Amino acid sequence: MSAPSFSRGDVLRGLTAALVAATGTSAADTLPAVTIGTTPIDAGAQPYYAQRMGYFAGAGIDAQITAMSNGAELAAAVASGALAVGQSNVVSLAAAYERGIPFVLIAPASLYSWKVPQSAFVVAAGSPIRTARDLTGKTVAVSGLKTISQLGPEVWIDKNGGDLASVKFVEMPFSAMPDALAKARVDAALISEPVLSEALTGGARVFADPYDAIAKEFLIGAWFTTKTWAAANPDLLRRYVGVMTQTARWANAHHAETARILEDETHVPVGPTAKRVVYGDVLDPSLIQPLLDACLAYGLLKARVAAADLIAR
Repeated sequence: MSAPSFSRGDVLRGLTAALVAATGTSAADTLPAVTIGTTPIDAGAQPYYAQRMGYFAGAGIDAQITAMSNGAELAAAVASGALAVGQSNVVSLAAAYERGIPFVLIAPASLYSWKVPQSAFVVAAGSPIRTARDLTGKTVAVSGLKTISQLGPEVWIDKNGGDLASVKFVEMPFSAMPDALAKARVDAALISEPVLSEALTGGARVFADPYDAIAKEFLIGAWFTTKTWAAANPDLLRRYVGVMTQTARWANAHHAETARILEDETHVPVGPTAKRVVYGDVLDPSLIQPLLDACLAYGLLKARVAAADLIAR
């Protein structure tokens, strides 16, 4: 009989159980806590993976994870000190920096990659739209006005010869977009996973990957905290960043395992054909600056923001 194999998570959970048996205390009683806020979607799922794999415990962190419905609520909680760390999109964090809110980026989250686009420009099956010029005078659905969801299509339309001034953008949830396309209430939509896979299964058609117009690869989301928390907790911050790096590398290579965890946490099925988030593992300013420059060009920022200035020192 072959010897049983144990994962790192098995070992760490075993050590935790041994600690409880020997001392009558839980690991949470002995480790410093980090309160973490995230949105319960693929892009914000790293803490759930790290918790299941025992990475937080291995780094000496008692991770207390809170799911929140939107980035504004999460940012307010971090700014007030109710949470130590949160996950948000780079556009919102840059806008907060411009307004003087003392957030700093500490680790990468979701990375846009042209190799595995999680969002796409979609039209109804019988639509004649195939180029940027075909969008002249048309209505495009995005998940948020004056956000990256609108920015990507704007840059793509401009770079591909379309008449951006004639395009009308309307805001709606991803879940409503396939029906809006089918009933011709909108002419095109920028849809993200997992709704993207559902829309394509229902007969919708991809005609462009608009984020490619910003850059082939760039950082969409990041983990952040306040300058005050970062300065007061340098060792804990270093350990948290190490866990996010470790988790990103594991998650990028283990989609079957992460799909099961994500389904447990969100109660949303993750289909076998769904394109999964790519997590960054290096907080590289060169992967942030193209997005910031596009924000300036299209009015989401009032002045140029240097990516390096957003990153915790």
